[in-house]
Amino acid sequence: MKYSSILYALFAFLLLWNCKKENPVPIVPDTDTMVNDEVVITYRADDSDFPNPDRGFYRYTSTRASNYDQLNETILDSYKGPLTSFGANYSTVSTLIFRYFILDDFIDSPISQDFLTKMQEDFNKIRRTGMKIIPRFVYTVDTQSGDCPEGDICPPYGDAPKNIVLQHIQQLGPYLSDNADIITCLQMGFIGIWGENFYTDHFGGFDENGVDIALTDTNWEDRIEVLAALLNELPDDMMVQVRYPQLKQRYLNGVNAPTSTPPISEEIAFGPSEAARIAFHNDCLLASESDNGTYVDFGNSSSPEKSDIAVLRNYQSQEGQFVIIGGETCDDTYSPQNDCSPLGVADQELREHHYTFLNADFNHDVNNDWQDGGCMDDIKKNLGYRFALEKGTYPSEVTKGEIMKLTIDIKNSGYATPVRWRDVKLILRNSSDGRVFSFPFSTDIRRWYTSASLVGAFAIPSNVPTGNYELFLHLADSYERIASIPEYSIRLANEDVWEESTGYNKLGHTIEVK
Repeated sequence: MKYSSILYALFAFLLLWNCKKENPVPIVPDTDTMVNDEVVITYRADDSDFPNPDRGFYRYTSTRASNYDQLNETILDSYKGPLTSFGANYSTVSTLIFRYFILDDFIDSPISQDFLTKMQEDFNKIRRTGMKIIPRFVYTVDTQSGDCPEGDICPPYGDAPKNIVLQHIQQLGPYLSDNADIITCLQMGFIGIWGENFYTDHFGGFDENGVDIALTDTNWEDRIEVLAALLNELPDDMMVQVRYPQLKQRYLNGVNAPTSTPPISEEIAFGPSEAARIAFHNDCLLASESDNGTYVDFGNSSSPEKSDIAVLRNYQSQEGQFVIIGGETCDDTYSPQNDCSPLGVADQELREHHYTFLNADFNHDVNNDWQDGGCMDDIKKNLGYRFALEKGTYPSEVTKGEIMKLTIDIKNSGYATPVRWRDVKLILRNSSDGRVFSFPFSTDIRRWYTSASLVGAFAIPSNVPTGNYELFLHLADSYERIASIPEYSIRLANEDVWEESTGYNKLGHTIEVK
């Protein structure tokens, strides 16, 4: 008895001491346990990079009206990679292309039917290859040097006047609406070289000698009219990205709106309003303290142009929770700030501003540094959304006519959420004959900011045959034309869940229907 007590006390001491130790958490494999007639499955995360729609590194393309170069389906297929572009030390898998449509033949005339037909053929090729597009319509991407303050970018710049721009938007509108299923978002474009709303002959910001001056109230009103025309022509679930945060502020609140104008609220986010649909592209991410003018107050008729970096950066960061942020790097001289942390802030900036996509083809000097600095792999995986199953609780059986209850816990480790609403469905597939039954979850995938818990209570119809059914989660595109195409469904970041032939994610559980 004495020795038993001693041994018991020693055992209790060792057990208590061991519980206080900070042991590393092991990687949990796929497991399933039975609790009160329910099966609880814990899922293993997949750490690899793989393609998913509407997010990631995009591939750059362009075409000119004066010499239309149509897309090649073989090349589009190759972008799904992994593929390394010339000058890069990293490879990417891509489901997105960016495309300049350069309207250089139409600066003073309507867009020709030949151009519109070829553009539609490009859209068809994109759809056939399971890709999506970020289009930007511009009049010039060329610069000319001269005796002006900018030196290598001098007037005339070569864009079109407002009446021509508005005419072209009206022509393009039906094509953009008809192909909204494969357009991730539209970039405003039209104004200035590269469509960046800066070096322009008709919308202000420079005098005839190329001297940078504040925008006037009329300049703002003209730009607002162009943006209004675009928003009016497009379906109300498509966002339009503008180059500078201040344009959104003044579009919504007038030409005197201050840079302190608050961002949109979650209550109106993801809705059909103009406030919810105006997003941002940054074409000089971390190129300077102001990102080469991104965070500048461009003034108006009663106020001068001035820098307001901290306020506008915070504004765009807050907006990024609810609208699409994307763009490209353009200059490596702002180093080490544009390097990986801890020396730089590149990976932190992308998360804080909720970036969904970046250019895989430019600027390699910056992007290569991310590969060398060790953060490129994380950036590739985390641009946009990255959903992974964590745990699922499922019944082992259900009787027809009764309620099937289940819960699925999901983590989002990405920088952002999906750009559009999606159907989220539980799929039951008969193990014998492959017959499929689907049950929609009541959820908005755009609000899965960091995590989501899908709770289902589904009545099993009497027409469901008895038998065993595999369970799947299907995150399908909302557009019926592409909803059943697997490449347009979201793949979850878990091992052994993706079914490539259907676009379903396996939940690793079979239920018996009685």
